[in-house]
Amino acid sequence: MRLPRTRPRSLAGQLFAMQVVLIAAVVAGCAVFAYVSGSEQAEETAARQVRVAALAVADSPSVREAIRTPDPSAALQPYAERVREDTGIAFITIMDTERVRWTHPDAERIGDTFLGNTAKALRGQTFTETYTGTLGPSIRVVTPIRDDGRIVGLVSAGITVDRVSSQVRDQLGALALAAGGALALGGIGTYVVNARLRRHTHGMNAAELSRLHDYHQATLHAVREGLLMLDGRRRIALINDAGRELLGLEPGAEAVGRTVDELDLPAPLTGALLASEARVDELHLTAERVVVVNTRPVVGGERRGTVVTLRDHTELQALTGELDSERGFTQALRSQAHEAANRLHTVVSLIELGRVEEAVDFATAELELAQVLTDRVVGAVEEPVLAALLLGKAAQGHERGVELVLAEDSLIDDGALPPSLAQRDLVTILGNLIDNAMEAASDAADDGSGAVPAPRAPGGPAGRARVTVTALADERELLLRVADTGAGIGPEAAAEVFRRGWSTHGAGRGLGLALVRQAAHRNGGTVELDAGPDGGARFTVRLPLPARTPAGSRPGAGSGAAHEEVTA
Repeated sequence: MRLPRTRPRSLAGQLFAMQVVLIAAVVAGCAVFAYVSGSEQAEETAARQVRVAALAVADSPSVREAIRTPDPSAALQPYAERVREDTGIAFITIMDTERVRWTHPDAERIGDTFLGNTAKALRGQTFTETYTGTLGPSIRVVTPIRDDGRIVGLVSAGITVDRVSSQVRDQLGALALAAGGALALGGIGTYVVNARLRRHTHGMNAAELSRLHDYHQATLHAVREGLLMLDGRRRIALINDAGRELLGLEPGAEAVGRTVDELDLPAPLTGALLASEARVDELHLTAERVVVVNTRPVVGGERRGTVVTLRDHTELQALTGELDSERGFTQALRSQAHEAANRLHTVVSLIELGRVEEAVDFATAELELAQVLTDRVVGAVEEPVLAALLLGKAAQGHERGVELVLAEDSLIDDGALPPSLAQRDLVTILGNLIDNAMEAASDAADDGSGAVPAPRAPGGPAGRARVTVTALADERELLLRVADTGAGIGPEAAAEVFRRGWSTHGAGRGLGLALVRQAAHRNGGTVELDAGPDGGARFTVRLPLPARTPAGSRPGAGSGAAHEEVTA
């Protein structure tokens, strides 16, 4: 029968067992060491005790006087017994040089021969030995008794090994109690510590924790969303590779342990990361990206930190902008088709009325009017994406009553822009600037607050809302400039205009200029704001280009005089 497979012991249980065994081994080792050293110390103490007693008796004048008498035992036996009882040793035997006892704890053995070695003592030495005598094994000291330099007797003092062992056994009992107490306290402390460890590791064993760590690391680096974990002091506890990329942190820079304030992020994004409440799908801008931020506090009796997820919204935002542009183009084409149908009906009606010459004049004038801007844009801007964008925006402006004018000094040859300059960024920059300019010019024209435009440019009536676009590429940089006839932007708002959320049209707006600055920064360029020649706002974007001669440049085009006028 197959036995059921048992789950490996948890890490806390394994550590508890190991610690108990270790504590038991340490306590046992200490107990053995204490017993051995205690036994040695007990023997050394007993030897010192009997040596002192033997030397004191041998040096006593009364002992030498008693030896001179005819019956030394009469005086020495009471004296020896009194010293033995006072010192607590087993025996004190005083004998002559022939080893005949004068004293003994057992009076019947007085006169018998001393059992033990005396040769060294007879030579004048004091020595210690363990010998089995009439009282059993004992630790004894034998020393000579001198009288006027002559050895007249010997003294042997001893303590039985049983008495020494009994003292050690008494000490061993106390040692056992201390060892048991230490083992119990160590076991209880180990159990408490491991119970806490078991709670923190959720009862998992070492293999499960190792596997969990491997999965954690693999997931952390594989997930494409940015993941950021902050502790209770707003320091970074964990960040994955996607989070580093989305926040613009250098790959080799140490981020863990740093506070959010040290990351040099935009103020709105920093505020969202430091907020105590949860944030859901908030749109924020970094230097180069648009990110969607979600935060959730980690609360367990007290605030422990925050979990932050980051999603890259840059491409989606660009696609949304392109979709808006396409939608605008579609509406403009629909409107143009509607107006073309009206003009065609007019031409047909004039022909039906027999007024053929007037019909031809009307059709020719309308065709020339529509073709002027197209020829101007196509002739000056040979970059297909920018040309299409300008024509589409011109159609949108016509619908809103805003004239789009391309400056005379505009020139971008075909191939002048390098492949590294993303067309999507160009659409973002120029499209948002034109949209804002048209809105400002249209609003100013509606309420009459805008500046009076300068003398009309070709293609539009005097006093009409106008947006002037300059697009110029030379060997060093691409210049995109958009000026309007709107009310302009005051100096107090110039510092805030590029901040996400700043808008003069209420909540939910204010993303376009922030995206313009981000796209310019992403390509190493700059954005400037000043007052335009028509009194409205003028935005100038400069994007550096690789140092090379633009392909297909035309002789005489983009002369130094024109360049001076544009870049002044």
